[in-house]
Amino acid sequence: MADDRLQDRLREDLTTAMREKDDLRRATLRMALTAVKAAEVAGDSPRELSQEEVLAVLRTEAKKRREAADAFAGAGRADQAERERAEEAVLTSYLPAQLSDEQLRALVAEEVAAAASAGRTGRAAMGAVMGAVRPRAGAQVDGARLAAEVRRQLQG
Repeated sequence: MADDRLQDRLREDLTTAMREKDDLRRATLRMALTAVKAAEVAGDSPRELSQEEVLAVLRTEAKKRREAADAFAGAGRADQAERERAEEAVLTSYLPAQLSDEQLRALVAEEVAAAASAGRTGRAAMGAVMGAVRPRAGAQVDGARLAAEVRRQLQG
């Protein structure tokens, strides 16, 4: 593909899904593009989103689908929960691969050690460690997962 902008890829995949009559993928991609458009026009003046901002929108939409699937499953609506999980799978296919648990543990351990050598330990080091790991991990780690690992290592 000549242009690697994620939005262009989403639009092209939407066209393909329409041609192939893939209703689930078509509906999910339309919803994702609508969410991106809403984010572009939010605020004082419309602007084009960066690649990272588009990824953040897709992550948010995937999280909404995951939460909805859990809610439907809890309410005994397995059919609807399955559809939400399928939509989440479509969205996550556009997200970068997540760090493995081992990679995340190693990255956090490195920053916890650096914080400890700077005199920060326990819960007081949480912000420093999070601030150091976030730019290094980028979009490859979910914030909640990162926070849980940092908390675990700082307590242990």
